[in-house]
Amino acid sequence: MNIFSKILIANRGEIAVRIIKSAKSLGIKTVAIYSEIDINSYHIRLADETYCIGKQELADTYLNIDKIIEIAKKSNCQAIHPGYGFLSENPKFAEACEKNNLAFIGPKSNVIKLMGNKIEARNFIQSIGVPLLKGSTGEPEKLLEEIKGIPYPLLVKAAAGGGGKGMRIVKNESELLEAIQATSREAKSYFGDGSVFVEKFVENPRHIEVQILADNFGNTVHLYERECSVQRRYQKIIEESPSVTLTPEVREKMCGAAVQIASKIGYNSAGTIEFLVDKDLNFYFLEMNTRIQVEHPVTELVTRTDIVAEQILIAAGNPLRLKQENISQKGHAIECRIYAENPFENFMPSPGQMTLYKPPKQDYFRLDSGICSETVISSNFDPMISKLIVWANNRDEAIHKMIYGLKEYKIQGIKTNISYLAELMKLDIYKNNEISTKICDIVTPQITKKIIETKEKIPLHIPLLSYLIYCFQKDYKLNNIWQKIGYWRNVSEIKVNLDGKLYKLQVDKFRNPDYEIIFQDKLYKVKFVSLLEHELSIIIDDSFIITNISNSEELTFLNYGIFDFELSREDYLIEQEFESDYSTNSHSNFVSAPMPGKVIKINVSEGKKISKGTVLLIVEAMKMENNIVAPKDVVIKKINAKVGDMIETSTKLILFEDEE
Repeated sequence: MNIFSKILIANRGEIAVRIIKSAKSLGIKTVAIYSEIDINSYHIRLADETYCIGKQELADTYLNIDKIIEIAKKSNCQAIHPGYGFLSENPKFAEACEKNNLAFIGPKSNVIKLMGNKIEARNFIQSIGVPLLKGSTGEPEKLLEEIKGIPYPLLVKAAAGGGGKGMRIVKNESELLEAIQATSREAKSYFGDGSVFVEKFVENPRHIEVQILADNFGNTVHLYERECSVQRRYQKIIEESPSVTLTPEVREKMCGAAVQIASKIGYNSAGTIEFLVDKDLNFYFLEMNTRIQVEHPVTELVTRTDIVAEQILIAAGNPLRLKQENISQKGHAIECRIYAENPFENFMPSPGQMTLYKPPKQDYFRLDSGICSETVISSNFDPMISKLIVWANNRDEAIHKMIYGLKEYKIQGIKTNISYLAELMKLDIYKNNEISTKICDIVTPQITKKIIETKEKIPLHIPLLSYLIYCFQKDYKLNNIWQKIGYWRNVSEIKVNLDGKLYKLQVDKFRNPDYEIIFQDKLYKVKFVSLLEHELSIIIDDSFIITNISNSEELTFLNYGIFDFELSREDYLIEQEFESDYSTNSHSNFVSAPMPGKVIKINVSEGKKISKGTVLLIVEAMKMENNIVAPKDVVIKKINAKVGDMIETSTKLILFEDEE
């Protein structure tokens, strides 16, 4: 068997960690690259060698072909694995590897180029008889004329790469130009190619894809399909295999079409053929991802295959070890993508400092993650934190296990989609497989309402008393009497801010581990049990309570079940000034960004009258565009930013005055 001695991973985060693990299982040494803001990343701890590639701009780091090639040669690597995203589907990168005698762990550059060019790819697919939808691609200026014959609604997306980056639905002509321009900007930023693809949008489709493997000797196999229909903002958040949507007949045809496509183009790596499936189970070619997919673990679990290892061995010149007749699906696997985002604010990314990172510990969970402890989630990258994957004998069992795993997954300090995912998987519409790519648009209001209502039913004394006992235990470790005396300044009255509301509690007995505390005219007897690794155990009136708790400089974060609370003491002798970072209320005379990012477009000028809701400027953060809008009718007084500026949440981007 041919084998590389050393490879470079041209990526970061969880996929870099994933590749390193497979490479090590094959006895291959690994080289990791990192930008300065990734200096504490998990992937560079695992690699055998590491090299800093630049500061933070993607064009200077993970998209810099020359630097990556130079490091690979300098470290005597024989091959480069691009992972997904970044340069993984850039034919120029594959060509650069080939020219420098470095094996590209992916398909040949001409194949990437063919399948990355939506026009040529569609012409090819049409020539071999695989169904597809009407569409066109190109630079933004040319597209408006070319797509006039396609009826609305239209789907606008990046022509290069995938992952749902920049995808937008356009319902009428007035929205089209701005959608194309915005998608082009995001595509240029994330993939280095601003080309845009527009096609007919199918209402409420399924998104089902087929995993294939092919070698350099004409052998091609499929590893069956994945159901990837649960998406928000056109990006997948739950994937599973097999798809219970397909009949055996449709499955056979779809997998056969995928193998046909790969064979005809001379494919020679791991790849994925994506299809849209309508309500009548008609399937249409969507695109081919010439790389490893984010969701590949569910296929690995049901087919018992290490796809990354097979990909590496193919690139080393080995024939496929797998035969189609020996590949089967066993059981059911589900993957949930854990994102730093706020489902209550249209899934807005939530970068920042974690104060607690505690994934489930059970052996039957697989966790693909780029972190192993509390860390800073940067606004420079995609907000995905990790992937939680579970395998079971059937779908119902897999759903139950996943819901349990999500309840056990604790992240504090930032907003995440964990509770959202858990509630979504409890819904009958999901359990009964009545889903489509529009499911999140349909159920999100229901889910967020339920989370709020269920949280409101939790007795307030549970988080409040847990927090107080936590404070007492933390302060017992201090010798500073001035911090302790805060408890007694107001005749033992303690003021606690819980999720923005102020509550008063009175301590009648303070003798560790036993306390008596009055809240809302009721006396609670509380016993401290333990505080281990952020897990607090107490007994309240004979009820055993476990919470997870951590703190930043300003707040304490408490988790009870799947519900998160934010608390702070109001009785310490500390002066604090609070000012909203993100101003969109009608009383403010400025606007700022919801998170650190980069100004990519300014739509207004000083002295101009603006109506409420007008997009003032666009800030890119976590590879997404965020529109900053006018909170009311105003006159622009001063603009404190220019295109290209890196800004913080504290930056008052635009000052204005009320329109007279």
